[in-house]
Amino acid sequence: MNFTNLLFKSTEKGMRKTARRKKTLQEQIEQGLLDIALGSVSDAISLLFMTEEEIIERLPKLKLINVSEIKRPKGGGMEIKFFDRIKALERLGTDKISDSDSSLSFYEALEKSANDSREKSDD
Repeated sequence: MNFTNLLFKSTEKGMRKTARRKKTLQEQIEQGLLDIALGSVSDAISLLFMTEEEIIERLPKLKLINVSEIKRPKGGGMEIKFFDRIKALERLGTDKISDSDSSLSFYEALEKSANDSREKSDD
């Protein structure tokens, strides 16, 4: 086996391992919020035009992450409520800001500790 084949196989193996890596809880939350904020509502809208049998058959395959509630009123029809996209985007933004704030706080504490150590060694 030559070097190129060996390199390709190891790179391919690494890529598969990365693809199989489980997402952290934070990554899953961020992905869910992104799906709510930017996801398509076409599957939910298609429910309005399906028969009862079609709904039962297709329901497991539909992407309904941005649906908060589905009701069938007594008078007939269907009522679909969606999660608030703006709130999902705001939540994503505040999570990113708090992440950067905590990183900055850690860096500031580390820098302060280093300065304190220098001052003690100068004494």
